[in-house]
Amino acid sequence: MKNIIKMMLTLLLISGTLYAGTRIKNLADIKGVRSQQIVGYGIVVGLSGTGDGQGAIFTVQSIGNMLAEMGIKVDVSKLKVKNAAAVMVTGTLPPFAESGSKIDITVSSLGDAKSLQGGTLLMTPLKAPDGKVYAVAQGVLSIGGYSIGNKTKNHPTVGTITEGAVIERGIENQFVKNGKITLVLNRADFSTSFIVADAVNRYFASNVARAVDGREIEVEVKEGFSPIKMAAFLEQIEVMPDKKAVIVLNERTGTVVMGGDIIVRKTAVSHGNLSVTVDSSPFVSQPGPLSNGNTVAGEQKNFNIEEEHRNLNFIEGGKISDLVKGLNALGVSPRDLISIIQALKKAGSIDAEIEVM
Repeated sequence: MKNIIKMMLTLLLISGTLYAGTRIKNLADIKGVRSQQIVGYGIVVGLSGTGDGQGAIFTVQSIGNMLAEMGIKVDVSKLKVKNAAAVMVTGTLPPFAESGSKIDITVSSLGDAKSLQGGTLLMTPLKAPDGKVYAVAQGVLSIGGYSIGNKTKNHPTVGTITEGAVIERGIENQFVKNGKITLVLNRADFSTSFIVADAVNRYFASNVARAVDGREIEVEVKEGFSPIKMAAFLEQIEVMPDKKAVIVLNERTGTVVMGGDIIVRKTAVSHGNLSVTVDSSPFVSQPGPLSNGNTVAGEQKNFNIEEEHRNLNFIEGGKISDLVKGLNALGVSPRDLISIIQALKKAGSIDAEIEVM
C-alpha cells in the first residue's frame, strides 16, 4: 500500500514532465563544464591626440619598457603619450576552448584618455587567476561611440575586437567523475531536484539518477552510452520544475511582476484615502443528478476596494492579480500599489517572496 501511495505522489509531481515544460539544459549546468575569464594589461597606439596625458605615469613607463625590449633606448621623461593609452583587456574562454581558436575581447581605458577611436591594441597576453597565459590579443579597435569637442556619444573609452585574441591553451573540462555526471541546478530547490532526478530515471528506465541535495543531481553514465551521448540526452529531457512564489517590485518604473496564482488571505487594508477589504464566504458545490459526484465545500474570496469620491468597485476572486487590476482601475499610483503589496506581505496575508529592484 505504501509503495502504491508513493508511486501516485510521484506521478502527481512529475505528471507530464516529459511532454511539457522546459529542458534540463535550461535548468542546470553540467559540473566541470565551465568558462574562464581572462585579463591583461596592454597599450593602444595610433590615437589622434586623444590618448593618456603625462599624468598617466604607468603609460609612459610601459612604452619605455616596450621600446627597451625592442632594443631602443629612450629618455622616459621626454616621452609624450597623447597618441597612446594604457588599457585593460578582458575576455572569456568558452568551455572546451582549444589552442588556435579565437575569441572576442573588450578593451577599456585605464588612464585619462579621451577616446580610443582609431586605435590599435598591441600584442597583449591574457592571464587567468592561476597566473598562466591562456590567450594573446591584438588588433584594431571598434568603438561604439565618439568624442568630438564637447559632444560625446556612448563610451568612446571602451572598444571591442571581434576574434581579437588567439587561444594559446585550453582549459580542462572534466565533467565525468567516477563514472558519474553531476547536474547543478541554476537555482537550488529540493522539489525541482527530486523532479529532475525522477524524470531522468523514467527517461532511461533505470535508477541512474540520484538527488544529492537541493542543488546537485548525480547521474551514472549508463552502460552502452558514451559520456558525450549521455550528457546530450540529459540536456534534452523536459521537466516541469517547481516554482517559488515571487513578487518583483520596481518602484522607479512602477513595474509589478508576479505569478497569477498567488492568493491573498482574508484581510483589510487602509492606505491613505483608499480602503481595501479581502473577505471570504463559504459555498457548496452540488453535483448534478446521477453524476456520481460528491458535494464539495469551498471558500469564495471577495475584494472590496473603496476610495473617497469614487464609486464602489467589487472584484471577485482571491488572486493578487485581481487585486492589482482593481487598484489600477482606480488610478492608484505605482508607489501606493507597491506599498500595499509590501504591507500585505508583512501582515502575513501573502505567501510569496518579495524582491524590490
